[in-house]
Amino acid sequence: MKAIIFAAGVGKRLQGVTQGRPKCLVDIGGRTLLSRHVEYLGRLGVSQVVLVVGYAQDHIRTAMAADPFAQEIRWVVNEQFTRGSMTSLWVARSEMDDDVVLMDADVLYAPSILARLVHSSFPTALLMDETVKQESEECMIAAKTARVLTLSKTLPSAYDEAGEGVGFLKVQQQDIPALLQSVRAYVEAGALDMEYEDALKEFFEKVPVGYEKIGGLPWIEIDFPEDIDRAVSEILPAVIKLEENTRATTLTP
Repeated sequence: MKAIIFAAGVGKRLQGVTQGRPKCLVDIGGRTLLSRHVEYLGRLGVSQVVLVVGYAQDHIRTAMAADPFAQEIRWVVNEQFTRGSMTSLWVARSEMDDDVVLMDADVLYAPSILARLVHSSFPTALLMDETVKQESEECMIAAKTARVLTLSKTLPSAYDEAGEGVGFLKVQQQDIPALLQSVRAYVEAGALDMEYEDALKEFFEKVPVGYEKIGGLPWIEIDFPEDIDRAVSEILPAVIKLEENTRATTLTP
């Protein structure tokens, strides 16, 4: 299994904070989001990491060169990084030669969340926070009979269960062709400003994609300055406490 991390975007809404650096390098508790990604992946035995970069990519390359957790890094450059995230997925398609975990770079989360996806009994799966109700632009998973119907900001008319998608998608190798076929139709139509999630409708129709619930576990997507504030004051302390409790339980005879 390899991880493909999408870190090419500009992050316009955070420019006042990031000051020209990619938002995956936002410092939360003395470490960047990206550093935490590669550490957690390494813990799970996912040592091969593909970084899709674009905007201010030199900052990311420099940070990874100095990061003790960054071991086997492969680089893919998205020259169209001002367009939708679909361009990042598409430019990385040749790297999808194994089971993969596709990951947005702008998420702070408890390591157990990623472990739940990697170790899921579903060979192709998403993470759903079933405690979140859509209020604005949350990207929501809608599911029926334990199968994902859509991953979009628009919910379908009928579904059994819904919750916010965390931003990670595990795909087994045999399902990669269906994933790329679904995206290819939009790329060839020139719809390059789409987010890749919106190009997966046909993929979900063809492939039985499962989901793991992570409601109650701490995580946050970093889009706005207030997200950074919440990450520092609320989410990171919860992550640290959960890690400490996990270690204590493990050490208890």
